[in-house]
Amino acid sequence: MSRSVSAPSTTTAFYAQSGIAFAVALAAVTLGIWNLPVGVWERSFLAVGTLFLVTATFTLAKCVRDAQETSQVVHRLDQARVDKILAEHDPFSAPV
Repeated sequence: MSRSVSAPSTTTAFYAQSGIAFAVALAAVTLGIWNLPVGVWERSFLAVGTLFLVTATFTLAKCVRDAQETSQVVHRLDQARVDKILAEHDPFSAPV
């Protein structure tokens, strides 16, 4: 009575769209910073801020992914325990 749990899969098209969207957004921000009518220090500050934002976004995405994977593992372990209990249960046996 075991149910198989299929892992959600991400298509190649979704990866490509995500990568292209990221590259276009980062290029647009970089181009915008480059063309601002401000000094080098202001431009550098915005560039460092953008770099920090990108790295923080990747870190947050990794943390969310790790938390989701952990919850899926716990759910699968709980389901396996329930399946084992149901498989071992014999409703016609004499009560103990």
